[in-house]
Amino acid sequence: MTEIHFVVEEAPEGGYVARAMGADIFTEADDIPSLHARVRDAVQCHFDDGQRPSLIRLHITREEVLAA
Repeated sequence: MTEIHFVVEEAPEGGYVARAMGADIFTEADDIPSLHARVRDAVQCHFDDGQRPSLIRLHITREEVLAA
């Protein structure tokens, strides 16, 4: 595996939630820089050295509601 993809969403109570696509990895953080560190740590813990992806791709989604 050369890269792993995460879908990142804003949590309703604040902060961010990241879920990996194709792997059972989930993490959360209060801000984006903290999320970067937590995602890296989660990937390192989940994969063995020879199996670890070399890239982590974050797809950050944000929902906004506007009054019509």
